[in-house]
Amino acid sequence: MPVKTKVFDQIDRTISTLSIDNITEERKEILQPLAEYIQSKTDTQEPIRINFICTHNSRRSHLSQIWAQTMAYYFNVKNVQCYSGGTESTALFPMVAETLKNTGFQIETISDGKNPIYSIKYAENEPAVIGFSKKLDDDFNPKSEFAAVMTCSQADGGCPFIAGAEKRIPITFEDPKAFDNTPQQAEKYQERSFQIATELMFIFAQIKS
Repeated sequence: MPVKTKVFDQIDRTISTLSIDNITEERKEILQPLAEYIQSKTDTQEPIRINFICTHNSRRSHLSQIWAQTMAYYFNVKNVQCYSGGTESTALFPMVAETLKNTGFQIETISDGKNPIYSIKYAENEPAVIGFSKKLDDDFNPKSEFAAVMTCSQADGGCPFIAGAEKRIPITFEDPKAFDNTPQQAEKYQERSFQIATELMFIFAQIKS
């Protein structure tokens, strides 16, 4: 197992509570292609670029991007750069930022407006992830030599071809949006965030440098 590096204490405590025993064998088979992609790039010491794609780039794709970047650092997997995008751009949903903040991420709003831009930090000395909603082919994202991870079935079905992607990997999650404006909203966003974190922990924990 790779050597762990230091994330913020609260995030570290959260990760220590996650258990890959909660992941079914069927789900592990879905996750394995991304682990194999990361391992193959690690073996050849090439940059590892992962673009998490959903329809609106507002919830699941951002949670996946943030947790993947965090787990790559936590397990000391080098040369990883995570991105997110949508088939259209909307805004990073505020409950996503709130959920991450409650887990120990340091979040600042860089600019307000219809599509706010957030600075999201998981460790003191690592660069912040810049979070905002954008189309998958936005100039902020890589144009080639990346893995496209489809985090929602709608984007997976509606985007059969991702220009520039070396590999296209469907890893879909249920949308917490279904619980917006309900008493369960915070709980369900936290639940989805922890599921994504657990599955990305399973992926990055097995990478050998």
